[in-house]
Amino acid sequence: MEFHMKNKLERSFLNQSLERALQILCAFTFDTQKLTLTELSNKLEIPKTTTYRLASTLMDCGFLTHDETTKHYSLGLKLMELGSIVYDSFSLRHIASPALNELLAKMGNKAVFLAIFRNDEVIYIDKKEDPRNPIKFATTEVGRHRPPYFGMFGKVFLAFMAEEESDRILRQHSLTAIAKRSITDIGLYKAQLCEVREEGYAFDNEGAFDGISGIASPIWDAGGNVLAAVGVGFISSSVDDVSEHYVIESVKEAARIISEQLSCIMIPGTVKRRIC
Repeated sequence: MEFHMKNKLERSFLNQSLERALQILCAFTFDTQKLTLTELSNKLEIPKTTTYRLASTLMDCGFLTHDETTKHYSLGLKLMELGSIVYDSFSLRHIASPALNELLAKMGNKAVFLAIFRNDEVIYIDKKEDPRNPIKFATTEVGRHRPPYFGMFGKVFLAFMAEEESDRILRQHSLTAIAKRSITDIGLYKAQLCEVREEGYAFDNEGAFDGISGIASPIWDAGGNVLAAVGVGFISSSVDDVSEHYVIESVKEAARIISEQLSCIMIPGTVKRRIC
């Protein structure tokens, strides 16, 4: 009895019109993207006049659109705007942080990075270094923007991009020598991208910084899109073949763990997998 009274008291604070308006929005699904006024009314068991009034208000605020020809309602662009805000507030860094910390613990005197690809640029969004390590990667701070072909991350993002898109980017952003061992031959660079797709990771051998190499692997979402990438930077002379293999497997494992944690998320517009 006490629970029943409490439930009634809680519901007394609800606004019925608002609740019904939200029910209208929630009536649309991936399988049901368009509904007529009658369909909405019947589905929600709300009088048609009330449904029309609420739908008109939602339209006025941009939450619904209405096709005068077909008489169908559909979700409006305002919801896309709000969804973008939710996505922006979603902290990829927060979710990836435990895996990055674990990777750093394995790497010791190396630096661990997290990057995304936006507007034809590689953007560093997180970086972890052992504070006891006297060697710092000062040129790769969080927030730094780099060209689309830059280093290990450029190879990862371009490798798993649709071919026409990567071709467009490489046409608009010519390969430029950044370091002594930078690749400027487009044919050779594309061959390396194919290797990245086959191996599942990118190895940059001093192509971005003299004396510095890096290994990166893609982070996937549920839709098979590359959402970000994780990588490790290190002094080239500090790694031999055995330790290089260990770095590769550790980076791929970190990327796999983060990808699993993001397995329920699918973001339109991220880099999609393609076959070489």
